[in-house]
Amino acid sequence: MSRSGLPDRPDGGAPAESDLTLRARAARAIPGGLWGHMRAQGLPPGYPQFFSRADGCKIWDADGREYLDFMCSWGPIVLGHHDPDVEAAADAQRRAGDVMNGPAPVLVELAELMTRQVAHADWTMFAKNGTDATTVCVTVARAAGGRRKVLVARGAYHGAAPWCTPSLVGVTAEDRAHLLHYRYNDVASLEEAAAQAGEDLAAVLVSPFRHDYGVDQELADPGFAQAVRRLCDRTGAALILDEVRAGMRLDLAGSWEPLGVRPDLAAWSKAIANGHALAAVTGAERLREAASSIYATGSFWCGAASMAAAVATLRKLQAVDGVARMRAMGERLRDGLAGQARAHGIGIRQTGPAQMPMLLFDDDPQAELGAAFCAEALRQGVYLHHRHNMFLSVAHRPEDIDRALEATDRAFSAVAALRG
Repeated sequence: MSRSGLPDRPDGGAPAESDLTLRARAARAIPGGLWGHMRAQGLPPGYPQFFSRADGCKIWDADGREYLDFMCSWGPIVLGHHDPDVEAAADAQRRAGDVMNGPAPVLVELAELMTRQVAHADWTMFAKNGTDATTVCVTVARAAGGRRKVLVARGAYHGAAPWCTPSLVGVTAEDRAHLLHYRYNDVASLEEAAAQAGEDLAAVLVSPFRHDYGVDQELADPGFAQAVRRLCDRTGAALILDEVRAGMRLDLAGSWEPLGVRPDLAAWSKAIANGHALAAVTGAERLREAASSIYATGSFWCGAASMAAAVATLRKLQAVDGVARMRAMGERLRDGLAGQARAHGIGIRQTGPAQMPMLLFDDDPQAELGAAFCAEALRQGVYLHHRHNMFLSVAHRPEDIDRALEATDRAFSAVAALRG
């Protein structure tokens, strides 16, 4: 510890600045102190806002406290923080050149790799953020047929642009004028929304599974997925699969590949470069001309270091069977939590794929029990979330899951005491 009482920096430099001090500075320099889902304001008391470093499946906050990480930076970390193979590839490319007058050769290498790996893909293009990718998908679908209407599941999250952001502040009715809604896994409501769109239907935008905030996750019913495919085939609309959150965690060839359903377009980001800023759109041959015709670009979209990181990430996920490893650790965690809940006489619901776990408590509409559970786990050095799906990475090992379960057992005890 330094003389100021703050922990020393792990690199031996000047003492770290406390989380509270950083929050105060941010409040003066940044509107709201921060923005979006990265804010700690929506988390139970005691959660840190700022972090000093990360490695493998662990993170350290600005005050030097260590946590087992089950949010993985809200999804981008799939191999583990600071994966040595990924960082070596990114560093080598950065030394050669990153943002230049045009793309580096790794652009072509990555496009070829994704096009080979993703089962539905005949081509690939790149951007930076998930919102970029979903927006490009919608733009390509509209360009293909000159139609405007897009069907989206009610309550689903597809990005932070005016056409799809969950907030209506600063958004006009015109921004949303051509969105129509259906209920996830409900074929009748899907057909009803399509009927409203009529001949103006450009696309159906759908997540691989329902992962709305604060509610039970729903895996896609195969019959629903097949109905979406039939509808798009019948109408000529594009089936867009939003892989931004789930991509590379369920199936490396595409999240709906096990269901036998392939989209026309897919939006990717988060895990494809293990934390380096990158997004991608993959598409079918019939949409190549439309994709070529739209104007979509950004000053940093051809950044080569993140593309080198993505090449290393995708290759390593294949080499180590990353999806199976994450699933196994997720199942180990899920089984442990279920046993603990039974032992403590507490009703819980665990939904969605095991590698993207969601834990909600019965009879807890305001997530108060979930907040108490996660706050106690945090005090025990385990970073969970009480209303958002969590994420496993390849870096999680059995001993990490067992250490987390020691903490959650104490957290269940805290919930039991709260309930009296």
